[in-house]
Amino acid sequence: MSDLRDAAMSSKAWPFEEARRVLKRYEKAPPAKGHVLFETGYGPSGLPHIGTFGEVLRTTMIRRAFELISDIPTRMICFSDDMDGMRKVPGNVPNQDMLREHLQKPLTSVPDPFGTHDSFGHHNNAMLRRFLDTFGFEYEFYSATEFYKSGQFDDTLRLAAERYDALMEVMLASLREERQQTYSIFLPIHPETGRVLYVPIKNVDAREGTVTFDDETGREWTLPVTGGQVKLQWKPDFGARWAALGVDFEMYGKDHSTNTPIYDRICEILGMKAPEHFTYELFLDDSGQKISKSSGNGISIDEWLTYASTESLSYFMFQKPKTAKRLYFDVIPKAEDEYHQQLRAYPDQDAKAQVANPVWHIHGGAPPESRLVVPFAMLLNLASVASAEDKETLWGFIRRYAPDASAETNPDLDEAAGHAVKYFNDFVKPHRVFRAPTDTERAAMEDLVARLKVWDGGMDAEALQSMVFAVGKDHGFEPLRDWFTALYEVLLGASQGPRFGGFIALYGVDETVRLIEDALQDKPAA
Repeated sequence: MSDLRDAAMSSKAWPFEEARRVLKRYEKAPPAKGHVLFETGYGPSGLPHIGTFGEVLRTTMIRRAFELISDIPTRMICFSDDMDGMRKVPGNVPNQDMLREHLQKPLTSVPDPFGTHDSFGHHNNAMLRRFLDTFGFEYEFYSATEFYKSGQFDDTLRLAAERYDALMEVMLASLREERQQTYSIFLPIHPETGRVLYVPIKNVDAREGTVTFDDETGREWTLPVTGGQVKLQWKPDFGARWAALGVDFEMYGKDHSTNTPIYDRICEILGMKAPEHFTYELFLDDSGQKISKSSGNGISIDEWLTYASTESLSYFMFQKPKTAKRLYFDVIPKAEDEYHQQLRAYPDQDAKAQVANPVWHIHGGAPPESRLVVPFAMLLNLASVASAEDKETLWGFIRRYAPDASAETNPDLDEAAGHAVKYFNDFVKPHRVFRAPTDTERAAMEDLVARLKVWDGGMDAEALQSMVFAVGKDHGFEPLRDWFTALYEVLLGASQGPRFGGFIALYGVDETVRLIEDALQDKPAA
């Protein structure tokens, strides 16, 4: 452990860089509250999406990194802004007409369009917690509605009333002149309609802790800022929540980055040091648009897990968080195989390399052994040539290739085989394009068939790869990559594929001979 801690203190892996920044906050004295608090926020205006998962995962990685370099206890809160008014009806939920009747009400006051929970906010919170629990995250869930109504936020709200002018000065400087005329940090919730009101505040009484305003009909009301009868606008709410909870770290997408000075200053006016923050790049769908929980574009958690492991998704999220990433189905196979490559490398690495390895962060310092003896990309190609409809078809080949492997001893391989069949049938099969070989390619493939028919080197993948390599070289392919591209395009209907020697070893020498002969007779795989 001491070697790992020493390595972590100088590691350039981004979770450790962030963890060291958090630790520096307490280099003079430990936190008075007795712990370091990490927070993630969730806006439940739509169903939780994969970006929300990524935020919680990445924060967890920083928390785990912090726990390696420090003995200060930690907590992590997942905070749901479920008291926000519903400004528009999400496009991917049922009962749209019913929802329109409840616009501007707090999400926890809007009926659940799915009919399963007390409100739309409760439903979306439950969906969030379900998939966070599926991944085994350690967190405490906080509801803004409960936070406001229970009184936990009251002291900070009274302080906001006392320091109203200073807070308004910060906010007004960020607004256009027209917006300045009606803006207030406080949003009253109408006692009769239950709607969040965006109306001018006529008076803030710091002594009484109340606000006075006219509603849309011109009636005057005075409400206490406490007890959930008034909420803060979202930007002041962000900073005020940091102050109320004593947050030490929060990350958010770059669409928040211009507001960071506002959040920080709000927190400081309310008497607390602003937390450390980390701005990550946004996820994009297949057309380059930002993924959104209200529009439901991009790929969902459940969709990813239909085609690959949870760990492959975590691996994808670890990579370069400050770089925008296209998050669509074609990234899945690469993430799965790269995750297992890192897993296999881990045991032989020194401490410095281990703490830089994504699998250390994915598994909280205790990565398991990879039992994926066949790469996912290879399983995809096997599914292609075997026209597999179920994973048992693949196991027929796997058992011959790796006699000691089984679903019981290699659960990750068994899971991957099932995922490969689904991925092949949904994404690869509909888009395969086979082509006829050129004369040069045909001659080389006929030569490969002849060599395979007299092959006596067993199922040695490296020896088979060397033999395939030699065929390409003998037939003048330059670069040799063109030879392998020809094999993939003619035999598999794809422009790239696995190491061909490994494919032969898995699929079988005789089977590969038949595959090539059929292709040369214009009978591609089904």
